[in-house]
Amino acid sequence: MTQLNITTETLVIENDGLKIDSYLAMPKEEGVFPAVIVIQEIFGVNDHIRDVTRRFAQQGYVAIAPAIYQRLAPGFETGYTAEAIEIGRSYKNQTKADELLSDIQTTIDYLYTLPQVKKTGVGTIGFCFGGHVVYLVSTLPQIKATASFYGAGITNWKPGEDGKATVESTPNIKGKLYAFFGMEDASIPQEQVDIIEKALQDNNIPSQVFRYQGAEHGFFCDQRGSYNPEAAQDAWPKVLELFKTELLG
Repeated sequence: MTQLNITTETLVIENDGLKIDSYLAMPKEEGVFPAVIVIQEIFGVNDHIRDVTRRFAQQGYVAIAPAIYQRLAPGFETGYTAEAIEIGRSYKNQTKADELLSDIQTTIDYLYTLPQVKKTGVGTIGFCFGGHVVYLVSTLPQIKATASFYGAGITNWKPGEDGKATVESTPNIKGKLYAFFGMEDASIPQEQVDIIEKALQDNNIPSQVFRYQGAEHGFFCDQRGSYNPEAAQDAWPKVLELFKTELLG
């Protein structure tokens, strides 16, 4: 597919007094396009997340990346040092499921105000902590397609809710879900991937789970040392196929 010329901007979405910094990319040409929400890693809406957002716009989507750490650290973005990982994890551990759901619902509501956006459902894609968040928010009724990349903790943790796990919300997933994992991911044992896959199957959620031999955590990010080009280049067309099938139809 020929890549489209795009336009980008940084804007603010308001959620009950909270001003959520967001990065928006969309095709320059006139038309109505499906929307995709891109959810950050623990490193904020950084260069990699903005790049992924632009890639979707070039493929004919209105794409937006809201800052899910806005309540904790406005403007936060960082690289991939050990220190950055510790800071990013500390913010992750302070997030709350109900706030994440509210902020993503507000993002959907904002997208639906744009004349360029189809009002028939949106897609989400998330990486690292964002992979966990998109699994959590796939229960929102307007989300028709979810691409979850190496979301750690889905089977044994739910943000802000002790004793609960996000996988428990699997019966309430509304659309189709693809999950991508590296088989050498030190953060996500394969037994946890098995649990996620079984939960999706047991609840008859339209889904596929992809496991990449030799791939580590963060394998999709071409700015991390764990980047695995073979796995990333295999996964990207699968994401585009998912969104094309579920959002363009």
